[in-house]
Amino acid sequence: MKKNNIASISVRKILFISLIFAIILGATVLAGNVKINNVKIEFSNDYEISVVTSKTKVADILEENHIILKENETVTPSLDEEITDAKKIIISIIGEEPVEIADAETIDINVETISEDYTNITEAVITVIEEIPFETITKDVSNGSSLTTNSIIQAGQNGQKKVTYKVKYKNEVEISREEIASEIIKEPINKIVQVQTKQITSRTTTSRGTGTSGQSGMYKVTAYCSCAKCCGWSTGITASGAKATANHTIAAPSTFSFGTKVVINGITYTVEDRGGAIQGNRIDVYMDSHSEALAWGVRYLYVEVLN
Repeated sequence: MKKNNIASISVRKILFISLIFAIILGATVLAGNVKINNVKIEFSNDYEISVVTSKTKVADILEENHIILKENETVTPSLDEEITDAKKIIISIIGEEPVEIADAETIDINVETISEDYTNITEAVITVIEEIPFETITKDVSNGSSLTTNSIIQAGQNGQKKVTYKVKYKNEVEISREEIASEIIKEPINKIVQVQTKQITSRTTTSRGTGTSGQSGMYKVTAYCSCAKCCGWSTGITASGAKATANHTIAAPSTFSFGTKVVINGITYTVEDRGGAIQGNRIDVYMDSHSEALAWGVRYLYVEVLN
């Protein structure tokens, strides 16, 4: 009987020791499967601590270390997120959260696409002729009259310029153009419109047909200056002995007496000069320069003889 009791006690000891060994072994295996992290926590006052934890959720780590956020604070990553590979939790003031910079290894760069974009871009230098628009200038010589009419005393002409551009193409489609040089080939000629008093004539006034020399009517009006090309000399003294003056002096046939006043395009001129080619219904208007005379050209205008 005594031997049986001793054997029973021995069996219970063996079972108890085996149970303890199994518990220790299970705990060791469990501990081996738990990953321990060393996490750095930065506070909003720039203070830092490092903690060792087996937890990965940000809220759990803060709670484990008895850290409570203030009302004006936030955390990166957020409370519901897991800690990142950086193993760093940043507590900051709301509105001052750190800017996340992508890890160079996480940026997916498609080298082939970028290379294709650049290889399809070409450049060329081209030269083109472009127009320079003329301007319209209005001259009012109506002296405030309520009855006016407009007449074109100089037609406008566009100028030209040669422009060199550096042009970029992508897949043969122009994507940009940069001007690198320009040169004016022809200056524009401004259009001149004259506002003048509208002439009202009575029924007894000569008809506005072709003017008979010395009378009101339509005349061929040209222009000249005192240069050698126009007159053969350059003294500026007219056939009447007066000095030629722009917007005043005209050359007319001998049927017009010197001193006769005529109105052309609203301007009153005085007959003070003659000319070998000035015959019939032709009148020459004096200009200050040869370029102005050329710009005038040939015009057919109504000429009103005042006296």
